[in-house]
Amino acid sequence: MKTSIRSKRFTFGMVLFLLIILLLSISSAFYLNRLSNKTNAILKENHYSVVFAQDMSENLTNIDKLFINWLLTNKNPDTLIIYSGFTLFNKSLELEKNNLTEPGEDELVSGIETDYIEYRDSVLKFIKSPITVGEVLSLQKKYDTLYHQLMLLSQMNEKAIEEKTDNAKVYANKATLQMTFIGTICFLIAYGFTFMFSSYFNQRFYRMYDGIKAMVSDNYRSRLYLDGNDELTEISVAFNDLAEKIDTNKQKMSVIIHDDLV
Repeated sequence: MKTSIRSKRFTFGMVLFLLIILLLSISSAFYLNRLSNKTNAILKENHYSVVFAQDMSENLTNIDKLFINWLLTNKNPDTLIIYSGFTLFNKSLELEKNNLTEPGEDELVSGIETDYIEYRDSVLKFIKSPITVGEVLSLQKKYDTLYHQLMLLSQMNEKAIEEKTDNAKVYANKATLQMTFIGTICFLIAYGFTFMFSSYFNQRFYRMYDGIKAMVSDNYRSRLYLDGNDELTEISVAFNDLAEKIDTNKQKMSVIIHDDLV
């Protein structure tokens, strides 16, 4: 059965190149997805915790400033701002309680919640009734403890960000090396196939070129021999048949002319 160049060699070549492209695409998508997941984890697990801790620290500081200003000026405190500050603090605290990812973070947040409730209750109590100097110092101590815990929470997650970022960089470097290796292998395979493919056709085309050139030079006894069973082989057979017929006709014409001359 005749083998078609289009159906065998060209198709095989196209399938091979498509497989190489598919392999590179899948590999790239895999490594990019893994790297994206790592960076998203940093954002979701730690960056948000840093933001929550900073928001709670800011709200806590604003409440404490209002409270101290009230004590120094003897003016009635703006309770609406204080209640609003506690509401915002509590909102950030609830968000942080749902984003515990680092070892020891749950214990730290639990301590923050306990100290926050004590500080809030003390502030609300002191707003409604006069307080002594000792109570003011006790309240400021609670503030300092709570603020220090919030700083520890922020530092814990900032350190985790640095470590995970370094790990992501290491993974990115490994992924780059692996993709370079895969790309090099695919290139060598494609180059090897291209070289073999071009060598196969170049050899056969040059033989056909030499055969046609010989016929143009009136060398009708030249024959074209191509191994295989594809279309080019059929062309060589047809070429040889044509050359043989021309050579036979030429010999007959020579005999006729010779007979006429005699």
